Amino acid sequence: MDAGLKRELEEKVYAGERLTREDGVALYESDDLAWLGGLAHHVRTRKNGDVVHFNVNRHLNMTNVCTASCAYCSFQRKPGEKDAYTMRIEEAVRLAKAMEGDNLTELHIVNGLHPTLPWRYYPRSLKALKEALPQVSLKAFTATEIHHFETISGLSASDILDELIDAGLESLTGGGAEIFDWEVRQHIVDHRTHWEDWSRIHRLAHAKGLKTPATMLYGHIEEPRHRVDHVLRLRELQDETGGFQVFIPLRYQHDFVDMKDGKVRNTLQARTTMATGAEALKTFAVSRLLFDNVPHVKVFWVMHGLSTAQLALNHGADDMDGSVVEYKITHDADDYGTPNKLTRDDILDLIRDAGFRPVERNTRYEIIKEYPGPDGARRDEPQAMRV
Repeated sequence: MDAGLKRELEEKVYAGERLTREDGVALYESDDLAWLGGLAHHVRTRKNGDVVHFNVNRHLNMTNVCTASCAYCSFQRKPGEKDAYTMRIEEAVRLAKAMEGDNLTELHIVNGLHPTLPWRYYPRSLKALKEALPQVSLKAFTATEIHHFETISGLSASDILDELIDAGLESLTGGGAEIFDWEVRQHIVDHRTHWEDWSRIHRLAHAKGLKTPATMLYGHIEEPRHRVDHVLRLRELQDETGGFQVFIPLRYQHDFVDMKDGKVRNTLQARTTMATGAEALKTFAVSRLLFDNVPHVKVFWVMHGLSTAQLALNHGADDMDGSVVEYKITHDADDYGTPNKLTRDDILDLIRDAGFRPVERNTRYEIIKEYPGPDGARRDEPQAMRV
């Protein structure tokens, strides 16, 4: 990068000025990862100090049956396939109750777009789960699912959200975003929910008082300019609504495990390589620098690995997600060496070993508990982690 442009970008970041589309592309073109990380770390520190947020959550996927066959997805199954499943509501409640221990605060629910399940299944599921776990926040459904509910119910998204909120919904999930630019999206997505409907549904959710996350699936066939465009669309919507709490870059995964049934559902992988750790850190840094009006950037450790997740905390991220357990959406596909579960103590160790102070939060980013920061003696004499 030209030294003059580098100084200009530094001055804009330190002055708190908004970066442009051209600035974002220029940042991606830089090969000075330490410089990028330093700028992003300055911004994350200005917004969040030395804190890294986390929560104690579990993921529940009530069905993997899906009408779509998105090119990157190994989770979906068609009706009648060997591994296809759909839970009865009682089964979902029983499984959720089994997850309740260890002061669980959030249940994260994402499903396939089931072709025959009736609309009423979904609010009834939330109502039953909320009755069984009244202290647990229900973070459920992508904008793609809400759009699907419009189709199968004949109701508007506004009415659907009202019913789901009455049943216990506290936040949508951020999925279904992938990459918004049609140049890429037409090759990776096999459903009808694109930017216009995704943004419409999150705009409605924000108007009803819900705070939601936003995501970006990166590292497949997109180019850096598509990532910049994706973030700037979200930044503009955030200017309008203020409803996004956190931005989550999600690392695209190859399908290593699902091939055991003879089917390669991820049809992108023959012509893609997954993002390297350096590319992941660059994506976190540039996203933090561009997305100036969202308070938090989250690194989802399941999709990045523990070491890269820790490094991301020095490249703009200030949230480590949660303890998870059995994350099916990509863990059924990848062979990346991440565990299925981290305990609260595991997460505290990871955050402290990265040099930060852990803060446990709930779905609304309200503080549940603040923990002591790094142990100086431990850092002077490194010890084996429990993970």
